[in-house]
Amino acid sequence: MVGASRTILSLSLSSSLFTFSKIPHVFPFLRLHKPRFPNAFRPLYSAAAITSLTKETNVTDPDQLKHTILLERLRLRHLKESAKPPQQRPSSSVGVEEENSIRKKSKKLVENFQELGLSEEVMGALQELNIEVPTEIQCIGIPAVMERKSVVLGSHTGSGKTLAYLLPIVQLMREDEANLGKKTKPRRPRTVVLCPTRELSEQVYRVAKSISHHARFRSILVSGGSRIRPQEDSLNNAIDMVVGTPGRILQHIEEGNMVYGDIAYLVLDEADTMFDRGFGPEIRKFLAPLNQRALKTNDQGFQTILVTATMTTAVQKLVDEEFQGIEHLRTSTLHKKIANARHDFIKLSGGEDKLEALLQVLEPSLAKGSKVMVFCNTLNSSRAVDHFLSENQISTVNYHGEVPAEQRVENLKKFKDEEGDCPTLVCTDLAARGLDLDVDHVVMFDFPKNSIDYLHRTGRTARMGAKGKVTSLVSRKDQMLAARIEEAMRNNESLESLTTDNVRRDAARSQITQEKGRSVKQMREVSKQRNSRDKPSSSPPARLTGGKTPVRKSSSSSFSKPRKSSSPPEKSSKPKRKILKTVGSRSIAARGKTGSDRRPGKKLSVVGFRGKSSSARAS
Repeated sequence: MVGASRTILSLSLSSSLFTFSKIPHVFPFLRLHKPRFPNAFRPLYSAAAITSLTKETNVTDPDQLKHTILLERLRLRHLKESAKPPQQRPSSSVGVEEENSIRKKSKKLVENFQELGLSEEVMGALQELNIEVPTEIQCIGIPAVMERKSVVLGSHTGSGKTLAYLLPIVQLMREDEANLGKKTKPRRPRTVVLCPTRELSEQVYRVAKSISHHARFRSILVSGGSRIRPQEDSLNNAIDMVVGTPGRILQHIEEGNMVYGDIAYLVLDEADTMFDRGFGPEIRKFLAPLNQRALKTNDQGFQTILVTATMTTAVQKLVDEEFQGIEHLRTSTLHKKIANARHDFIKLSGGEDKLEALLQVLEPSLAKGSKVMVFCNTLNSSRAVDHFLSENQISTVNYHGEVPAEQRVENLKKFKDEEGDCPTLVCTDLAARGLDLDVDHVVMFDFPKNSIDYLHRTGRTARMGAKGKVTSLVSRKDQMLAARIEEAMRNNESLESLTTDNVRRDAARSQITQEKGRSVKQMREVSKQRNSRDKPSSSPPARLTGGKTPVRKSSSSSFSKPRKSSSPPEKSSKPKRKILKTVGSRSIAARGKTGSDRRPGKKLSVVGFRGKSSSARAS
């Protein structure tokens, strides 16, 4: 390695400076002068190394020795950097700022949770969960929440967003107990987590319970679909965190079972789902007392954290209006395909039996014992699929809006059971959000109407770094949207604004543009043909002296009236005005006195606004 470096790097040493002479493409005209401040350099080698280096090089002058040491250090640095690809240095101040911002962003992605500043109690909870390496959203979200900022955490499903806000909130509550003397009280939670569905609230509650043993805080579940009396008893005890649905929490507040006074941290999990499904009025109703309380001088306010897997432009505008000054934090995978999932699109021409095609897709996965989810757009479609699979001896469970809440929970337990015989879950988009399921294969019997639903459906598989598979049965009416989604995923583009209507509208616009281009081209060709046909002949008409027209004699009489000639007589010596001829415009002007003033053979070709000529309209 050293021998190779000597052949690559050639240095010419002088008493005052040295230059790089053999590699101008790496360091062009780089010259380093003698250091003005010798004491500013750190010792590069030990005393023994310097003695051996002095003996080898036979250098006695201290300045030459320093130069030798510096050269040796540069040589070693060159050997380390020779294996790396060359990076272009920014040529302006803007490039320097961009490079610094990239370095700052790269520092946020750490290798372990200890670098994020978590306490020993929280670290003990993570060790019990066997979680060592943080995800991208956790590297970005945990420091921001610990700085007591109101943020929107946006990342794809299965990326660890729940721990991204629970871990720092638990640590902040412990700091409030130590610094402000806050204590756990009955009916007065300090943290409220709102979830759109009962299943998601149960999932968040399980994660909170798993870290509460080491972090030492008390959390309860308050959600719809269950009896209210046990929840009242739980609220009467000392509590730190309440996890539940907005409707049931408002009901407990109205009945006096829960008080706003100590709420310092508010979390809206799956915020985009809440606003899409009409939870906006309930959220505003819950926020009104908190906003009034924050206006008081002695109140410290509250911190808001919104969590979402997708964020459309309309929802983002609504969030910015409701939560002014909130900061958006997004990962690089938001609105993009999951890297660990394989996406297949099976196009159906219309002559095939769609149920038979579904059976052919399911058989290989079921033979391996994989967990499969089959998504349908409507209840009738899900019933038809469930009935067909049952007739073919495939065990299924249902999950849609008409299944009671208790039965949905029971069906999910059967589906999650590793020893059970229900590896297939037939569902609607109700199961596309907020469920933490270990699914190996997602099959879309009905293709979704937009890319957001597609992302949520695919988020049920390949969670937390696992591998998964997604298969879509695409009918003829959905092939346009499926092709656009497939192209966007191939190019690693965002799928945020892709819907059936938008794709069809873009296709219609492109078709209209193409038709306009063809019509304009045809108009130009027609005008060229007419101009070439209307050109005058090369032989000019014969002129008679005296300005008289030739007279044709008939056999019956010696004199006859002269016929009108195609060329008008020259009445005056004034120069004629040229005729302005405009093709393809609505306003066309021909300057001249009358039609008789035009030259012979020069017929004005007029093309109307809609592409029809004047002669065609006359006919």
